[in-house]
Amino acid sequence: MCGIVGYVGGKNAQDFLISGLKRLEYRGYDSAGIITMDEEGKDTLIKAKGKISELEERLAKNKRDDKAGIGHTRWATHGEPSEANAHPHQAGDIFLVHNGIIENYKELKAQLKNAEFKSETDSEVLAKLIESFYHDGRYPLTNAVVQALKLVKGTYGIAVISRKNPEEIVVARLGSPLVIGIGHDETLVASDASALVGHTKRAIYLNDGEVATITRNSVEIKTLNAEPVSAKVEEIETNLSAIQKNGYEHFLLKEIMEQPESLIETLRGRVNLHEGTVKLGGPGLSETELRKIKHLIIVGCGTAYNAGVLAGYYIEQFTPEITIETVIASEYRYRQAYIPEDSVALIVSQSGETADTLACLREIKKKGIKTIGIVNTIGSTIAREVDGGTYVHVGPEISVASTKAFTSQVIAMVMFGLTIAQAKGVKKTVLQPYVKEIAKLPEEVRNVLELVHEDVKKIANKYKDYDHAIYLGRDTAYPTAIEGALKLKEISYVDANAYAFGELKHGPLALIDDRFFEIALIPKGELYEKAVSNVQEVLARNGKVIAVTNDDKFDLSVADVIRIQTSLEILTPLLMNLVSQLFAYYMTVAKGNNVDQPRNLAKSVTVE
Repeated sequence: MCGIVGYVGGKNAQDFLISGLKRLEYRGYDSAGIITMDEEGKDTLIKAKGKISELEERLAKNKRDDKAGIGHTRWATHGEPSEANAHPHQAGDIFLVHNGIIENYKELKAQLKNAEFKSETDSEVLAKLIESFYHDGRYPLTNAVVQALKLVKGTYGIAVISRKNPEEIVVARLGSPLVIGIGHDETLVASDASALVGHTKRAIYLNDGEVATITRNSVEIKTLNAEPVSAKVEEIETNLSAIQKNGYEHFLLKEIMEQPESLIETLRGRVNLHEGTVKLGGPGLSETELRKIKHLIIVGCGTAYNAGVLAGYYIEQFTPEITIETVIASEYRYRQAYIPEDSVALIVSQSGETADTLACLREIKKKGIKTIGIVNTIGSTIAREVDGGTYVHVGPEISVASTKAFTSQVIAMVMFGLTIAQAKGVKKTVLQPYVKEIAKLPEEVRNVLELVHEDVKKIANKYKDYDHAIYLGRDTAYPTAIEGALKLKEISYVDANAYAFGELKHGPLALIDDRFFEIALIPKGELYEKAVSNVQEVLARNGKVIAVTNDDKFDLSVADVIRIQTSLEILTPLLMNLVSQLFAYYMTVAKGNNVDQPRNLAKSVTVE
């Protein structure tokens, strides 16, 4: 959530801050602002409610060639979206931008008896607290920030600048990501490396509990206890074209259509089709450790959780002696769950910064359980804190709704399951069908996207005026249905729910009427006839069913049929998910909603 950018160097700070904030728009926000300063500390503060375009209009009337500044896009937590609540917040000579939540802001506010507050935010309280140490003259800015943060309970990623020394920015993090870009005669700050792409390829990822003082040619990092930190400079792998639309109308459609290529990257060097095996180097578990695994916990939120459920269905098919438990991170972090010996936890997060998932990771590690990250973002907090991991390598996801990450997360987890099965001596004849289908998946995805595209678009337009939908599936098609419903609701705002077909008679049949349409996922297999029977139950109640199937002989009198032509059998539900993604996209376009930035949502959820 939210976005932070900062700049100190020889170029125009306003230009970088605006371009950086635009790169972070996908994270979700409701207001934006920047503060820039010249060498004498004369400042230009501009804030606006709404989109960055509003901020740009105001900036056009206040163009300056300042060389330092910080900026922010805010997603409201404390206080409604407004110009007063927008960042940066001012306290005397200092200005602050903040991601996260200050949990004890009321107590801190009560202690600042002489301070006047202009906003409803917890962030302004932090600004005033820093200023209270800074103003008394005993502390330079960095030390004032440290003293204030020692009193704070909560999470933060902050950047602070002062009129008294405008060529210096102080940044700090605890639970909210910050990246420092090292350029030529300039230093940059961002909450996401995508804001730095095109400016530098060298970056330092700040760790929790670290404070950095930056100038155009230096970065000094210390802990809150004043211990020096030797920073590791890493390379930013993202290129500029990866964060541009490249001719597509929306990032979401681009990312759906990128899945053949993103899957190739996920599989690269990991599948040996000739031997019928997979090999993952990242988890770092020995053959002995893999053989001992009896319990697999899969932790995620939202789409990552759904990916975990689907992967769990697959893994249990070829590793029957393992118990698989897929959990929602926001719930699991507060449970007193018993974790048996010989357990391993898969920590699943596209951003690698998801707050609830990160909290679960830390609690699980305290219990001595090995943790394996299934992460997309290189250098992210989860990627750095797990014991081992597998990057999915799908490239940046800019649209809030996750698509290509889901597909690759499922496959990465299935490959991890295959790695366990190989170590346990499961027969190749059992595992090879999975390996073969995984290897074929990129091309099958490409074919399906090409063949169903226009049909899905036409049918989605037909249902654009509906506000209610039900997704239905059995076995591996059930978690696929859950993910399909999530995509539809988060971008089209349709009240979409998902049920296992067998649950229809236990309540959901009561919903079938002319306000609803139903999307039934019906892959061929041993449960095919049962799913067909369930569809007939819906049709008997005048349901309006869209059937998605790979059976050429499907002949029920449903409202619409989307046929998938594929040689796959086991992984067909992943191809059906492509249909769900395209359906959600085209229905959203037809409704006129904001596809890439749906209301009330943010891409990376870094607060609880």
